Amino acid sequence: MRPSAKAPSAAKKNASSGASVSAGGTSAQTAAAPVKTKAVRKKPPIVLDGARLTRRAVLDIAYRGRLVEIAPQALRRVSKAARFLESELKRGEPLYGVTTGFGSNADRLLGADRLRASGAGESLSLMEELQHNLIVSHAVCVGPPLPEPIARAMLVIRLNTLLGGHSGIRAKVLKLMMSLLNVGITPIVPELGSVGASGDLAPLSHLALPLLGIGEVLFKGERITAAEALERFDLEPVRLSCKEGLALNNGTTQMLAMAVLSLDRFEAALKHADINAALALEAFCGRSDAFDARAHALRPHPGQIATAANIRAMTAGSGFVDIAYHRVPRFSPWTPKSWADDSTKHRTFDVRWDYVLPAERIGREGFYARYLPFRGGKKFQPQDAYSLRCTPQVHGAVKDSFLHICRVIDIELNAVTDNPLIFPGAVRTGTDAEAGVDDITRVLSAGNFHGMPLALVLAQLKCAIPVLASISERRLNKLLDPATNDGLPPFLIGNEDGTDSGLMIVQYTAASIVNELASRANPACVYSVPTSANAEDHVSMGTNDARHAWQMLEQLESVLALELLTNTQALEYRMQVLESAATLATTIGVQGLRSKIRNASNSTGEAETLAADIKALQSDLRKMAEIKPGVVAQSVLSCVREAGIAFMDRDRLLMPDLEKVQALVRSRKVLQIVERGLGSSLELS
Repeated sequence: MRPSAKAPSAAKKNASSGASVSAGGTSAQTAAAPVKTKAVRKKPPIVLDGARLTRRAVLDIAYRGRLVEIAPQALRRVSKAARFLESELKRGEPLYGVTTGFGSNADRLLGADRLRASGAGESLSLMEELQHNLIVSHAVCVGPPLPEPIARAMLVIRLNTLLGGHSGIRAKVLKLMMSLLNVGITPIVPELGSVGASGDLAPLSHLALPLLGIGEVLFKGERITAAEALERFDLEPVRLSCKEGLALNNGTTQMLAMAVLSLDRFEAALKHADINAALALEAFCGRSDAFDARAHALRPHPGQIATAANIRAMTAGSGFVDIAYHRVPRFSPWTPKSWADDSTKHRTFDVRWDYVLPAERIGREGFYARYLPFRGGKKFQPQDAYSLRCTPQVHGAVKDSFLHICRVIDIELNAVTDNPLIFPGAVRTGTDAEAGVDDITRVLSAGNFHGMPLALVLAQLKCAIPVLASISERRLNKLLDPATNDGLPPFLIGNEDGTDSGLMIVQYTAASIVNELASRANPACVYSVPTSANAEDHVSMGTNDARHAWQMLEQLESVLALELLTNTQALEYRMQVLESAATLATTIGVQGLRSKIRNASNSTGEAETLAADIKALQSDLRKMAEIKPGVVAQSVLSCVREAGIAFMDRDRLLMPDLEKVQALVRSRKVLQIVERGLGSSLELS
C-alpha cells in the first residue's frame, strides 16, 4: 500500500510554499472554487491543538484556504487515547459503538467470529466492518450540497475536536483530514438530514466518506470522485478501526460550522444596519438627542451604548442633523412656472413653506423667537419616530444577543462532542489496586453530542434577524411615505406627469421579505421528533435552525440593501432641496422667495410683518450654502453612485440597481469605506 502522507512532487511543492485554497467571492453564501492566493501564502499555517480554535481561524480556512498544521502535543494525546482504547478491548467489557451496535442496537454485542460473509468486499474484522458500515449507512442526506466554505469549516472543526484526545481515533486519520484541507479537496455534503443529536450524524458521514475513498468531492470547482482526488495527491484512504467511524460522525459539526459562518455575516449586517440608520437620520434631518451618551448611560446595555456611539460618530459634523425646522422646505411638484430664473430651470422639483400667521403664534411666542414662522418639510417636534429614535435600543438588543451567541459558539469550537469519551489519563489508586478493584470507568457514555446548547442560540439568532430587518423596512417605508418623510417627494420621485412610481414597490419587496423572515423565525429546536426506535427520544433539531439562520441572513442582507438604495435616493433629494433653499435666498430675491410661501396673508395690517419675516428667512437661508451631510453619508453616497446606481429622476428598470446594491452590501464595500473613514471599526459592545 502507498504511504498516506506521501504526495506527488507538485503537490508537495505547493504545500511547502504555503499555497492554499480560497473560497473567495462576493457573497458569503456562494463562494468560488478554491484558488491559490499570495496573501495566504505569506501567512503561517494555523496550528490546531483541540483547544484554541477561533472563529476567525475557521473563516480564514473556510474562505481563504489558510493552511493548517497539527500540534505535536495534540497528536501525542490522540495516539495515547487510541492505544488505551485498544487495551480496553482486551478487558472484554462492552463498549458502546465499539463492541456494540449503535442507537437502539446498543444491546447487540459483536461476537468473536463472523456469522456471514463480509459485505465490505475486503477482509475487515467485525469491528472494522462496524465502523465502515456506520459511515456508509448513515450518509443519507438529501438536497443541494452545502456551500464549499461550510464544508471546509466542518472539516477543520471536526479535525480540531478530535484533537482533544478523547475520541480514540488514530493520528493517521486526522493527518488525512489535514491533507484534504491543505490541498483543497472538499467533501460534498448535502444539506438536509441531521436532527442535531447524536450530533450531525448524516452530514458528518458524508464528510467522512472521502477518507474511505468513497463518494464525491469538490476540487478546484469540479465535482470528481473521492478516489480520483486522493489518487492525484497519492493519498491513501483509511480502514477505520475501533471507534473511528463513531468519532468521525458523532458531533455538532454542521450546525457549528454554519453558526460560525453565519455569525460573520450577521456581524457585518449589524454594522450595516447602523450605517443605514445614520444615513436615514441624515435624510430625515433627524434629531440627535436620542443618541446622547448621557441617556444611554442610564440604561447601560452594551449594545445600546455601542449603537448610539456609532450613530454619533457617523453623523459627526453633519449640517442636516438637528437643522432648524424653518430651514427645511417641503418638496413640491415641478411645474413649467416653478423657476422663473434661468439659473434654476434645471431643477425637477419645486419647494414651498407655509407661513404661520401672527394670530397662530399666540402662546408660542418663545418658540417663534427662536425659529422663524415658516413650516416646511420638517415637522415641529423634538423627537423622531421610533424607527429612528429607538435605533440604539433595537439594534443594541440584537447586538447583545449576537454577543451571547458568540460566547456559546466559542465554547463549542473547542469542545469534545462525540461519544463515548476516552479518559486514558485516569489511574487507579494503590488502595483500589490492593482491593483488586479493576472497574474504574475510563470510557464514559455521555451526551456531549446533543446540539441543544447550539440549537437554542441559533433559534435566538433566527428571532434577531427579523427584528433587524423589520426596523430597516420601517425606516425605508417612512422615507417613501409623504405623510412621514418630512417633506420629501412621495416614493422619492418627482412624478411631474403622474407617470412615475419611483421606489414604491421596493417597499413591497422589503415587506415581503420581512414577512418571510418572521414566518421562518419559529424555533425548530422546540419540535423534537424521536429517532432510532426511541433510543434517541429527544433531539435538538439545531441543524435545521442553523440552516434557516444561514438562509435568513441572505434575506436580511437584501432588506438592508433595499434600505441603502432608498436612503441614498432620499439623501440626494434632501441635498437638492436644501441646496435649492440656499440658492433661492441668493438668486431670486425677496419677491421670488415670497412666491414659494403659501398661506401668506395679504391683509394690510400683516403685510409689513410678512415682509420682515421673509427678509429674515432670506438672510437665514443664505447661511446654508455650505451646509452638507456628514462625511460618512457623503462617502456612502459616492460609493453607491460609483457602483453605477444613479440618482433616479424618472422611472427605470430597477433590477440592475438592486443587483448592484445587494452586491455592495454582501461584499462589505460600504462597511469598509465607513470604517476606513472613521479610522476604527463600528462598535458592537
